Amino acid sequence: MDTATPNEHAMEPAQDQPVRRIHRDGTEYVLLGTAHVSRRSAEAVREMLAAESFDAVAVELCDHRARAMRDPHAVGSLDLFKVIREGKVGVIAAGLALGAFQRRLAEQFGIEPGAEMRAAMDEAEAQQIPCWLIDRDVGLTLRRARSSLGFWDKTTLTAGIIGSMVSSDEISEEEIEKLKEGDMLQSTFAEFARQSEPLYRSLIAERDQFMASRLRIEAGQAPPRKVLAVLGAGHLDGIERHLSDDQQPADDLLRDISSEPRPSNFGKWFGYAIIAFIIGGFVWGFSRSEKLGFELLVSWIAITATAGALGAILAAAHPLSILAAAVSSPITPLHPALASGMVSGVVEAWVRKPRVEHFARLRDDVMHWRGWWRNDVTRVFLVFFLTSFGTAIGVWTAVGLSAGKLAGP
Repeated sequence: MDTATPNEHAMEPAQDQPVRRIHRDGTEYVLLGTAHVSRRSAEAVREMLAAESFDAVAVELCDHRARAMRDPHAVGSLDLFKVIREGKVGVIAAGLALGAFQRRLAEQFGIEPGAEMRAAMDEAEAQQIPCWLIDRDVGLTLRRARSSLGFWDKTTLTAGIIGSMVSSDEISEEEIEKLKEGDMLQSTFAEFARQSEPLYRSLIAERDQFMASRLRIEAGQAPPRKVLAVLGAGHLDGIERHLSDDQQPADDLLRDISSEPRPSNFGKWFGYAIIAFIIGGFVWGFSRSEKLGFELLVSWIAITATAGALGAILAAAHPLSILAAAVSSPITPLHPALASGMVSGVVEAWVRKPRVEHFARLRDDVMHWRGWWRNDVTRVFLVFFLTSFGTAIGVWTAVGLSAGKLAGP
């Protein structure tokens, strides 16, 4: 292996952007740091590709984000039933929220986020050289990030994503400057990540190592002499370090940071404990007296059904979806793999049957909080979330009341 020889981190005058050059295993990696909300970055990509000869171009995108960038209306092919069944509602909703944030940037400042990535892909196609997508799948990154957090941090992160969905506030100049320091995903959660080592590791450090490993793997398949990697400026230090220092096989490094997060043992056993407590409470109540047992059962059904139905009502669900929420809410908490929101969401998608026009309006509707209720696609997501949230409140309320009755004389 050649000795890694990073430059002195200087600014290359022709591009006026930070550039790092690393030589490894016979390949020169030219890391071009960009700002995802800067017009100048897109120009710098074109200038670099015009000024030097490259054998390949790598971009900080995964397949999902690249498809969304090439075809903004690709979301129109969503299979809502499959999304709900596979538990991907949260990831899709987070992606829509991030897209809404990007559209707000475009409208407020006349900036197209990710224009430099699009320019890199277009120029690679024009020059007929390979274009490598080296970033980790955004859904996997969000799942690993969420699984690394404790209950309170998960709640805070979820609240932040929901807030970005419904916010109509203008984006400040200070926020724009932060976005110029790194990529959209990193910058969106930058403040929280700085206070949470697990979140920083999942959103930033792991992706630095992932992208450096992907560069090594791609270069190893058909060794190019020179590769241009277009990256958010915030990733330059980490990727440069990994390209220079990592000695383990890249496949081994990828394996460690590409796996699905393990289910939380605490969460799993806590869920089983709640189910055992609920069923045990019914058994104990009936063993003390038939009247008490029926009181507990009726109380459980009434509270959870009402809470789940109220959640669906808040989502402006169809009456049949509200009925499905009411019927399923007393039952689904007793099964760890089910959620009342899954049932009401499926019914909502079946009854409303979002039309082509709803998918066509999706990118515009998600920019304003009212649009989430007006669009039949996003309303399915709201029905899922708010029904589940309402049921959760109902469960804890019913458990508390049941415990009080069982503790009584």
